[in-house]
Amino acid sequence: MGIHEECGVFGVFSETPFPAAQLCYYGLYALQHRGQESCGIVVNDDGLFFPYKELGLVGEAFTKERLAGFPDGGMAVAHTRYGTTGGTNRSNCQPIVVNHQKGRMALAHNGNLSNAAALRNALELSGAIFHSTSDTETIAYIITKERLGAPSIEEAVSRAMGQLEGAYSLVILSPQKLICVRDPHGFRPLCFGQTPEGVFAVASESCALTAVGAKLTRDVEPGEILIFSKNGVVSRREHCRTQERKCCVFEYIYFARPDSVIDSVPVQRARLRAGEILAEQYPVRADIVVGVPDSGLDAAVGYSRVSGIPYGIGLLKNKYIGRTFISPDNRTDQVRIKLSAVRHTVENKSVVLIDDSIVRGTTLKSIVALLREAGAKEIHVRVAAPPFLHPCYYGTDIDSEEHLIANNHTVPEIRMELGADSLGYFPLDRLWELAPSGYCDACFSGRYPTAIPTDTRKDRFERRLSEIDP
Repeated sequence: MGIHEECGVFGVFSETPFPAAQLCYYGLYALQHRGQESCGIVVNDDGLFFPYKELGLVGEAFTKERLAGFPDGGMAVAHTRYGTTGGTNRSNCQPIVVNHQKGRMALAHNGNLSNAAALRNALELSGAIFHSTSDTETIAYIITKERLGAPSIEEAVSRAMGQLEGAYSLVILSPQKLICVRDPHGFRPLCFGQTPEGVFAVASESCALTAVGAKLTRDVEPGEILIFSKNGVVSRREHCRTQERKCCVFEYIYFARPDSVIDSVPVQRARLRAGEILAEQYPVRADIVVGVPDSGLDAAVGYSRVSGIPYGIGLLKNKYIGRTFISPDNRTDQVRIKLSAVRHTVENKSVVLIDDSIVRGTTLKSIVALLREAGAKEIHVRVAAPPFLHPCYYGTDIDSEEHLIANNHTVPEIRMELGADSLGYFPLDRLWELAPSGYCDACFSGRYPTAIPTDTRKDRFERRLSEIDP
């Protein structure tokens, strides 16, 4: 599997001050799987904003001393990032903080705008100056611009939504309100809940609510704007049902943590079902079913249940490799350091190997080789996703078809490249069984819910002088 996670957003609201940064810290820790490039927290203490953003993992950026430096506040917003637009540098760290004549605003964003380049060009021609290269700053600019003529921050957000296309789950901090927004298609997940102490929490995934002791209330509906303030919780729904629901199906296959619930569907249940379907579609005589840690494990259990082939732990993951570890240049060596085969589980066995997906194929090829070296006599690869054939414009870091192995090779050719005895992909026409409420499968099918952007490069706002017209 070679895809990176996208971002995680988190926010808290209470009518009385409390250690908001501490709660955000725990929430971000639970969302760390969604991004490891950078993280940030902004606390609102009676209208004054206290931000801190840093490159790296949550536990490295927010030490005990750093957290103690935050004041208690009634609201906070937090973010952990894997960038699909813009490079890895401090200027692209979130949340973004904006100061303007109608008051401060802090914004955290998960997703990717498909019309970001067009919006940014229009803003620059009108005099806007950008300090980052992420599309999140574009969203902040548009909301701020609309705020000048809008009676409230939530009205400005609603007006801005009419200009945004693509994926955006937002958590926004104003001097008096916490606002969360999910785009009308609902590409990326967003939910909220409440702690026994009455603190409201908003998160990309329900696992982060659990981490802070909050009980899931519900998912934010596609197109919904939720406002948390001293007046309670208010829902604005003028953008709801204006577009077809298109939650990213890859959230269920790979992105989300298995203990999360997205749009009322438990992620683990979806992955178990994926494995069951693979067993129905591609039966094989074998001795053991092995999953690739971590996101292939539940599908492996599902395959075992239906096939009757025992499930075993044939691969172990090194969980102690930190960000500062100097990774080898060779991908095969990277796999050997991160994974090891359990010889007594696979030796002289016919193995069914379950992975969540195949992008380039290089990682899975190395894993197959590991199992061969450990004595596996046959390896039958089953993949819990259909073949990747198209780029994603909504937050998944797939921006080029040329690197996708399924775009350039047939299934028999891929099997040979992997060194496997057989290969089976999840059937495209059965994805609905994983996400029955409506999903986006454009990376597999090419059916895009929005217009396709003309410039899809991740670094499209970071051009050299030689690439810019004089």
